[in-house]
Amino acid sequence: MLVLLPPSETKVDGGDGPPLRLDVLPHPELGQVRKELAHELVELAGDVAACRTALGLSAKQDAEVARNAALFDSPTMPALRRYTGVLYDALDAGSLRGAAAARARGRLAVGSALFGLLHADDPVPAYRLSAGSALPGRPTLAARWKPVLEPVLTRIAAGELVVDLRSGSYAALGRVPGAVTVTVLAERPDGTRGVVSHFNKAHKGRLARLLAGTRAEPTDAAGVAAIARRAGMQVERAGPMALEIILPA
Repeated sequence: MLVLLPPSETKVDGGDGPPLRLDVLPHPELGQVRKELAHELVELAGDVAACRTALGLSAKQDAEVARNAALFDSPTMPALRRYTGVLYDALDAGSLRGAAAARARGRLAVGSALFGLLHADDPVPAYRLSAGSALPGRPTLAARWKPVLEPVLTRIAAGELVVDLRSGSYAALGRVPGAVTVTVLAERPDGTRGVVSHFNKAHKGRLARLLAGTRAEPTDAAGVAAIARRAGMQVERAGPMALEIILPA
């Protein structure tokens, strides 16, 4: 089973790994797009105003521009430690121990706007690039990633179950055929339901933690739902490969 996470805009600074080497990252089919994007980000960082516009940053976020400028010189750390924020706080992968930690490192992956697909231990620097970013004079990130990323994800999905927890903009970079998808809904007192925004990431992070550490090896949506239900989550089937986590409004 592979649990595919969205990245986060916030990232931990620093690291104790050597500077970025694109050639050591997995899935060499993604290497050309990775190289192009990385060099474009470094070049763009030389024009702070243009970088702010392209990445949707304010003047108070110029540290993000500096991160991109130092992309090939700054230290790296494993991808699963680099990303932070609500989902990763709920996942809390660093607190897993023993066999559960080993399973998590093998099962967790991140869909990245810069790197395409990262596995838990892949060494990456801090950077700023979102799926919706528009680099000057270049096609959309979805147009660039989809032709190379989708075949990689298709190959992975042919060999194991993929639980795709990415948001819509990151899923658009490359679809996963037959993946289990998850939506978080709030149920109001009158029985109507609506999509959850504020707690969406936290509950997906909680589910990711359950799936990362479990001894079970689910092969379909029913198996994923069973793991979540045993942990007290209210989960319903919304289709053959679609699950809904239900919360009280």
